[in-house]
This record gives sequence, C-alpha cells and structure tokens, in this order.
Amino acid sequence: MSTRKWLSPSWLTDVQPHGEVRTLTSRVRRVVAPNPGPMTGPGTNTYIVGDTDLVVVDPGPAEPSHIDAILACVGDRLRFIACTHTHPDHSPAAAVLAEATGAGLVGRVTADDRHQDLTFQPATQIEDDDTISGSDWTLRAIRTPGHVDNHVCFLLEEEGMVFAGDHIMNGSTVVIVPPGGNMSDYIASLRRLLDYDVKVVAPGHGELIPDCRGEVEKLVRHRLMREAKVAAALDHDPRSLDGLVVSVYDDVDPIMHEWAKLSLLAHLIKLEADGRTVRSVLDGVEHWQTVA
Repeated sequence: MSTRKWLSPSWLTDVQPHGEVRTLTSRVRRVVAPNPGPMTGPGTNTYIVGDTDLVVVDPGPAEPSHIDAILACVGDRLRFIACTHTHPDHSPAAAVLAEATGAGLVGRVTADDRHQDLTFQPATQIEDDDTISGSDWTLRAIRTPGHVDNHVCFLLEEEGMVFAGDHIMNGSTVVIVPPGGNMSDYIASLRRLLDYDVKVVAPGHGELIPDCRGEVEKLVRHRLMREAKVAAALDHDPRSLDGLVVSVYDDVDPIMHEWAKLSLLAHLIKLEADGRTVRSVLDGVEHWQTVA
C-alpha cells in the first residue's frame, strides 16, 4: 500500500515479466506477481532463496499463474514459506504452496482488521532474532512493526540482504493504517534496521535498493517532515481529517487522498501520544487540534 502513485523509472521501462524467474544473486531469485497497480507498483516481489533446500519469502496473492511459476521453480525442494506480514498482496499463496509442498509457514498473525489474509496460520509465531536456515543460507527475523503490527523483515545473513516486505518499498512510501499500524513504531523500526549488517534492501515492491542506511535516513526524514507539516496545519480550532489532508498532502495526487488519510491519522495519533494534540468528536466526526 502506498500514499502516492508509483513513478519509479524501473516500473516504466524495465518491468520484470510476470512469471519470469530472475536471478539476483547466487542464492536469491525473484518472481513478480501479476498484481501491478498504484498500491503495488510492478507487483508483489516473491523471493526464492537457496539451492538444495529453499525458502520462499512473500509468496504473494493466490493467483494460479503466480503459484504455478513458484512451484515450477522450487520443485520438491521447498522447506519454508516466510511472510513479512499478512496483507492480501503478500501472503495468500502461502497456504496453497504449503498444501502442495508440505513446507512450513514462518511469520506472525495479527487481529482481523478486514485488511488481513486469515488463511495464513503458522504453527508458531516467529520471534525477534529467531532464525531459520538451509544448506547455504540463514534468515534472521527482525520484528518491524509500524506498517502493521505483525510485520517482520528477514535478513539473509550470508549476503546482508534484508527482505523488507512493505517496511521499505522502492518507488513509494507505505501507508500506516491504525490501529494495527503505528507511526512511532514505524519510525523506530526503520532505525532498527541500522543495528544489523544490511547491505541491500529487497523490497516487497520494486527493485533492489543498494544503500540501506541512506534509504532509512531518507524515509525517517520524510516522515518527520510530514509530521512537522501536520503540526503546522493544526491550530486551536478543531479540524477533521478531510480538512487536514488537503493541506498536509498537497504534494500528493488528490486521487490518493483517501489512502493518505490513513497515514495522516497515524501521524495525529503519534502527536496525541506525544501530548501535542487532542481529539474531539463534532457531529459524529473526529476532529483534531493543538493542545491549548
């Protein structure tokens, strides 16, 4: 999910064909799901890691042609299916692949907020710094709540490549959707990646990002600048989300404002937790204002 349309040149000129298996490194291949759009860019990236025993990261939607492409690539070597989170563009194919191959499900679940894939049911929930491994790879779980509270990044330790799901995307920012999404957690989780030896980001949508530190610093700076813009737009007169989004997201295509209001709400909740705003209900609609 994204707060602006995808404008990445790689989407316009160098799209990986759906169903094609592209080799990224000696350990990592990628298949792109056939679900392109303003929220998913070229489509959801499915990563296949390993040689003799494999793990699939983010198998994507339960689209038969995409599942067939994954199965053709993994054969009888699939051992694990790891999902960064359970939004419907990332995990629904997991249950189908697990039934077909017997592979174990790895990830976390969360409360049903009408945006989750409820078919993803791992036997246990992976915890922070847990690892799974194969003959030539080790994936370390890094819990990264923010986009949603069950989000996990997976670090391929042998290559310093982090499979980032919707924590970081190439070509767009991500939507933070309360209550499962939390802006304070998101900013903290971005910074947390800098505690690990990450050399390259493999996002859930878009091309590889070679400079993790630079990307994290850019994203944190963007979120804090947006927060400052939210604070500047508030005054002592109550304002609704509909009123605020026009001024706070005046740099975003108005067609995306309904999505932008979700991240705007997350910013307002963060400011409320910081003691800088208060909310009230007027005529059945939430309004926000600065603390007197």
